[in-house]
Amino acid sequence: MIIIALMGFMAVIGIAMARIRNLFAVVMLGGIFSLLGAAVYVILDAVDVGFTEAAVGAGISTVLLLGTLALTTSEEKVTPESRSLLSIVAVIVTGAVLVYGTLDMPRYGDPMAPINHHVVPRYIETSGDEVGLPNVVTSVLASYRGYDTLGETFVIFTAAVGVLAILGRSRRQPKRKRVKARKG
Repeated sequence: MIIIALMGFMAVIGIAMARIRNLFAVVMLGGIFSLLGAAVYVILDAVDVGFTEAAVGAGISTVLLLGTLALTTSEEKVTPESRSLLSIVAVIVTGAVLVYGTLDMPRYGDPMAPINHHVVPRYIETSGDEVGLPNVVTSVLASYRGYDTLGETFVIFTAAVGVLAILGRSRRQPKRKRVKARKG
């Protein structure tokens, strides 16, 4: 029941984000959306994904977007209706493809799902001997998914370096050029 309530809040926030023109409010609502998503992951027993969503989605992304917002205007520019209609069509088609892609997935918690017959039993039975850690979750995250975690770290690092490069570029310009650029 709580998952349905959280998903309802997320739907309301998503609609509000699409309707609001104040970009600061959109960034704040995006952080709340990510935090609610993290709570849903924790309730679904995916604590590692929930922590990642909280750190990256609600934390780092919000800070990076606020930093970017400091360099731009706080109001969204209104686009012509034709471009808006094309965007809506693209979103609907993408959503339909994503929903279609999930139709053949097993139901959540299905004991007959392929993952419960091949991968999970092996991790439970052999991870302690192979990795040397008594906790199965820690052994999976630290060893079996080590490259995945390393890749996620590189993605976050690259995003941070990109934002710092953008922020640093605007600070390196002499004040005279910035004033002339604003007047011209």
